[in-house]
Amino acid sequence: MKILVTGGAGFIGSEFIRQGVDKGLDLCVIDNLAYAGDLERIKDVKNRIRFFKADIADKNSMEKIFEEEKPDTVVHWAAESHVDRSILDASPFIDTNVRGTQVVLDAARKTGLEKFINISTDEVYGELGEEGQFYENTPLDPNSPYSVSKASADMMGRAYYHTYGLPVITVRPSNNYGAWQYPEKLIPVVILKALNNEKIPVYGQGLNVREWLYVSDCAQAVYALIEKGNKGEIYNTGSGQEKRNIDVVKAILNILDRPESLIEFVKDRLGHDFRYSLNTGKINKEVGWSAQVKFEEGISKTVSWYVENIKWVEQKLDFLKEYWKKVY
Repeated sequence: MKILVTGGAGFIGSEFIRQGVDKGLDLCVIDNLAYAGDLERIKDVKNRIRFFKADIADKNSMEKIFEEEKPDTVVHWAAESHVDRSILDASPFIDTNVRGTQVVLDAARKTGLEKFINISTDEVYGELGEEGQFYENTPLDPNSPYSVSKASADMMGRAYYHTYGLPVITVRPSNNYGAWQYPEKLIPVVILKALNNEKIPVYGQGLNVREWLYVSDCAQAVYALIEKGNKGEIYNTGSGQEKRNIDVVKAILNILDRPESLIEFVKDRLGHDFRYSLNTGKINKEVGWSAQVKFEEGISKTVSWYVENIKWVEQKLDFLKEYWKKVY
């Protein structure tokens, strides 16, 4: 099997690549190496993959790569993914997530594919109150420019299945965390600032709830769907482990032996969704996949990785400090 992977130098995509190399798979990787992409994530396997630096919204590049590689399966991870950045400027999200997805889908339908795995997000469903769950048939109700762009990409994939017969499987994962995540997201920001004994910004009162999925579990779920997923179907992919943001922050401070006095509550994010929660009965039953890593184990591994790899994080600081001024 030859798998073409978009966004393979990103956080989750690189985990998928590393697992695929361990499995001995034939992998070709596309990434435009924008601010959050980094070849460091896949440097240990670079001689065992074929890498193309290209923008997924570039039609000529995508057609050329697909024609050259003729993949059996496509896994489409590439995306602009940070809600806060989408609030500051939605344009890159439309360009990459909507236009880019359409270009990749068009290139893919000219190639005889077995499966096209379209990575969406739980955020396309909108938000929940303190009770309830999202099911695969829950109507989409996205609230941020990011989630709207992902809902568009999600439904574009669905349309290409129904209109052209492209064998699309839609995956809607919950919040991922783990090693190599770009330090603009909650967990790496907290770790970095705690290590430096700096104030840790927490939106509102930190009561918003997210379902946390360890990155290796997410990648394994996609491999399970490549093998056993049904074409045209949607699969929620979560851990069932919900945490308030404030409790995530306190867990990290506890591991690092830092005081809770470092927490600084800041003005809440615009349009901040209160809670996400996925029902994963479908992927459990049809595919036989369930998350294996408990949050306590995963967060401990994540903190340890950042401590051991702090130089990688510090390389991003100059770019991040200007961004932090805008959002916090």
